[in-house]
Amino acid sequence: MKKIVLTGGGTAGHVTPNIALLPSLKEAGYEVHYIGSYEGIEKKLIEDMNIPYYGISSGKLRRYFDMKNFSDPFRVIKGFGEANRILKKIKPDVVFSKGGFVTVPVVMAAKKNHIPAIIHESDMTPGLANKLCIPSASKVCCNFRETFELLPEGKAVLTGTPIRKELFEGRAENAAKLCGFSTDKPTILIIGGSSGSVVINNVIRESLDDILANFQIIHLCGKGHLDETLVGRKGYVQFEYISKELRDLFALSDLVISRAGANAICELLALKKPNILIPLSKAASRGDQILNAKSFKKNGFSYVIEEEELSTASLLSAIRDVSAHKKDYIQAMEESEMSDSIGTIMGLIEDLSAKA
Repeated sequence: MKKIVLTGGGTAGHVTPNIALLPSLKEAGYEVHYIGSYEGIEKKLIEDMNIPYYGISSGKLRRYFDMKNFSDPFRVIKGFGEANRILKKIKPDVVFSKGGFVTVPVVMAAKKNHIPAIIHESDMTPGLANKLCIPSASKVCCNFRETFELLPEGKAVLTGTPIRKELFEGRAENAAKLCGFSTDKPTILIIGGSSGSVVINNVIRESLDDILANFQIIHLCGKGHLDETLVGRKGYVQFEYISKELRDLFALSDLVISRAGANAICELLALKKPNILIPLSKAASRGDQILNAKSFKKNGFSYVIEEEELSTASLLSAIRDVSAHKKDYIQAMEESEMSDSIGTIMGLIEDLSAKA
């Protein structure tokens, strides 16, 4: 039987694309194993799916001063030794890495054992962990053609991010029932990221009267960010967090307002949802969301508002524009090169497995 080791961790965004690949990997006859950190978020997510899980030591590689910078390199070295022993035991045909610092020793150990490794870079510019992995990788999957310029010639492949199959199976009527909404009136879904966004939340709530005149609103505002004074407001419903019902909320939504994290915007692209992106400011990040959003705007997939320019006026103007040109946004997304990310990635996996 063919064998594959998946790796990725630290955040859900480094795990869920791996999970999205599982049905196709099993259908293709792969025995799947997973290497992650000892107690990271990936451990529970993967063990709940009955996939053999192996924890290794993982250190964080920081760009800023921290006392842990002196000890973490030794954790990475320890992780390399552990990953090396695990790979020697499993003898996989290929390794697929979705990113996060735990993947660095795994990809390097794969090279040492002459096992082809495919890594996936979600953002336009590679993060530090993937920068360290690129020399040991056979192929680098990308979400943006602009990333090709930053990679060794011949390694980059435009794939997009694997999207969970269940996201395409949502039912609008289920979401309408959950929210107490009509399926006849257009709906806006607001996603401020896993922990929410105070900036976005405030502007949405300041704009409620104007937006509710024409739309229903589903507001995913983040843990601790519910506004109790708005509970029961007709046409407006707020949740701290939504998991399995998200597919139904997407099905009901006519327009999505979102941060510009790579996985989130690839889901919007795959679902062909007209959207307004409000990327995390450079002051609060390395600027990857801004670059992601600019690329999607350039390709006609998204309307973009920089966080510094976000106001009631700019938001309402954006909603009017996207609503008026909804068909143009959908057509641009339908013409995207990334229409079958799982199929493209599976092709790479099968090709490298055959050569192993």
